[in-house]
Amino acid sequence: MSWNPALDPDCPTGDDVDAIETVIVPRARDLGDFEVRRALPAPKRQMVGPFIFFDQMGPAEFLTGNGVDIRPHPHIGLSTVTYLYEGKFHHRDSLGTDQWIEPGAVNLMTAGHGITHSERIDGDMLRNPYRLFGIQTWIALPKDAEDIAPAFVHAGKSELPFLEGEGKELRLILGHAYGERAPVETPSAMFYADAHLQPGAKLPMPDDHEDRGAYVVQGTVTIAGESFGAGQMMVFRPGDRVSLTAGDQGARVMILGGDTLEGPRHIWWNFVASSKERIEEAKEAWRQGDWQHGRFQLPPTDDAEFIPLPDR
Repeated sequence: MSWNPALDPDCPTGDDVDAIETVIVPRARDLGDFEVRRALPAPKRQMVGPFIFFDQMGPAEFLTGNGVDIRPHPHIGLSTVTYLYEGKFHHRDSLGTDQWIEPGAVNLMTAGHGITHSERIDGDMLRNPYRLFGIQTWIALPKDAEDIAPAFVHAGKSELPFLEGEGKELRLILGHAYGERAPVETPSAMFYADAHLQPGAKLPMPDDHEDRGAYVVQGTVTIAGESFGAGQMMVFRPGDRVSLTAGDQGARVMILGGDTLEGPRHIWWNFVASSKERIEEAKEAWRQGDWQHGRFQLPPTDDAEFIPLPDR
């Protein structure tokens, strides 16, 4: 087995232990205009499979003229995926991508050796109040993919596998699960899905992935006789058969996981890497700001400003 944080290989498995290995209560962070809840990385869990960052954005309501306005900033060593329930925002990156992120669609941006992007609310969106609610995750890249060329792939809501029956609706966002495969290629084996459960409906977790977790977005679920509410992430022991049962009000749950990586990752600002040296190289490249010939370029349609390298 590859590296798995908080897993003791000498512990018994099966009926001798609880199904849940770790429960994560996200930290709330105020970003000024709205609040995010960060489940990963956590003190007891850096990753679930390759997922190294997991933020719930909102729900938040913006007044006319206000909105998300994140200036161009860099990434290395990861893929980002933004999945929205409500609202939309404008993605621009150094590849020339100019794409509105909308509910139910997949937008996978792979940084590899280095990419720069911005996330803004602009144009007609600012003329009326609007709501924003969604999940943003980072997927750490395997060592042999850390220096690949950057890329951006968009897949619309209608392109994603959709399963329904027995009080369940599930949209597969990335990877493979339940006999289906999502259309967007991923850097390693994984699964990521959005599930709606009617009251009392049961959802078995995929049992063909090494590492698995579930995040309750709305409602409650019961697992092994214990109830968990909105804003909690549960991480399950490898190999255990686990099912989620929705509470009296039903539930919306994001399930995720996949192959674990070869080892832990270093995280600094927007950089993820298998070594501190890679982080330092990226920091220096961004500090130099050589947008014409350097490692990073600014988005061609959003190059008037950028976020400076933090002092910390």
